Amino acid sequence: MEMTVRSKGRAMTSNREAWRRAAFLDRDGVINQAPVRNGLPYAPESVSELKVLPGVVEAINMLRNADYMVIVVTNQPDVGACKKPRQSVEEIHDRLLETMAVNEIRVCYHTNLDRCRCRKPQPGMILDASREHTIDLSQSFLVGDRWRDVDAGKAAGCKTYFIDLGYKESLREKPDHTVQNLPAAIRHVLRQKQRILG
Repeated sequence: MEMTVRSKGRAMTSNREAWRRAAFLDRDGVINQAPVRNGLPYAPESVSELKVLPGVVEAINMLRNADYMVIVVTNQPDVGACKKPRQSVEEIHDRLLETMAVNEIRVCYHTNLDRCRCRKPQPGMILDASREHTIDLSQSFLVGDRWRDVDAGKAAGCKTYFIDLGYKESLREKPDHTVQNLPAAIRHVLRQKQRILG
């Protein structure tokens, strides 16, 4: 099963010279609520269960206003394991693209058994986006809530922001920053950018 990319259309991503930096965002637990069972987060089953977290829409708007491309990179292995229909995931992504200023959503449907290059902690989704949009990964960052996110960002050469939600799993790599939520990560990024620009 291939990785898929959903975007708002050619007009938003066609100017290859326009994008120098990007924000790579995990989905579940970062953009939307993720039900926790046995200490681990799970994806919503359908668009009717989708609940965007407080402050996320505004934070993404701030990123776009600061000339960051916003790319969601998400593992959805339940599709590859035949536990969830692909259509339900795509409906969720269509809703996110309709309601917030995300440029595109990259999805890996593989399971661990597939050993693919796009499933986080592998950096394939990030590296492919970088090539397609001439993104400078050293000027970009990733926000996630699991060790796979941090490892993928590190492997791609991005700064990493870890949202610590107390899951029953340990980090493998040390994130550059630990934050409470996505808006906190964005505020930190934009403060750092302002400090550099003077």
